[in-house]
Amino acid sequence: MKYIVLIPAYNEANYIEKTLQSLAAQTLIPTWALVINDSSTDQTATIVERFTQQYPWLHLCTKTSEAIHLPGSKVIQAFTYGLKQLPDTVSYDFIVKLDADLILPPSYFEAIATEFKQNNQLGMAGGVALIEIDNQWIVENLTDKDHIRGAFKAYRKTCFEQIGGLQPAMGWDTVDELLCRYYQWHILVRQDLQIKHLKPTGAQYDKTARYKQGEAFYRLHYGLLLTLIASLKLAAKKKKPLLFLDYIHGYFKAKANREPYLVDKKQGKFIRQYRWSKIKSKLF
Repeated sequence: MKYIVLIPAYNEANYIEKTLQSLAAQTLIPTWALVINDSSTDQTATIVERFTQQYPWLHLCTKTSEAIHLPGSKVIQAFTYGLKQLPDTVSYDFIVKLDADLILPPSYFEAIATEFKQNNQLGMAGGVALIEIDNQWIVENLTDKDHIRGAFKAYRKTCFEQIGGLQPAMGWDTVDELLCRYYQWHILVRQDLQIKHLKPTGAQYDKTARYKQGEAFYRLHYGLLLTLIASLKLAAKKKKPLLFLDYIHGYFKAKANREPYLVDKKQGKFIRQYRWSKIKSKLF
């Protein structure tokens, strides 16, 4: 199967070389890959240019945007900008959104391609993230085991098109999976495909960004009770209890401002039902 890779990058000079090295070392090379240099002020572009001279499938483009780093909006805007640069002559079976601070195992995309080939109903696939703590690589346990981390998401082309691409907002990597399930696609997380995540999740987020999580719960039609539960769970997983207050603040702020929803009412109803079914399955 053929695949393309889009890598949004903002000031990733400390990491992106290792990411590109691991991409070039894949047993199944991408048909086309693009790094979107999102107004970096470091040597990101210089490093990528060196790789593009060596690998004809790798390309670089530059997008101008503000330096502020808000989760979701900036990275997905860069991703979407990069997708528009795809030549009409390039065909593919699945598309990958990849962060610029990862080290992939060599057979990663060959394994993902095999999964897509074997299951026509598979809409999304990915592995798991590892982080280094005390010189040991352990699973970055921030989400449920059936959730694919936003840092390395692979989408079957037809599924990607049906869900309408990726939303430029906090919570995009939840919206995509919920819509994937809404349209009855399967989602696969391969626990044996382990990716080294070189930069901790949320390392650059300030309090304004943390409010965005609560906003995302509102924009997904969660409602207050589900938001309370999800906020408690996420704050507990991050071992930062005060984040709960940030999330709730963000929820009510979004409600007061009547922020637009990310899904329609019918999809919102499905999302609430799905979330409650997950909660009940864990309790009973």
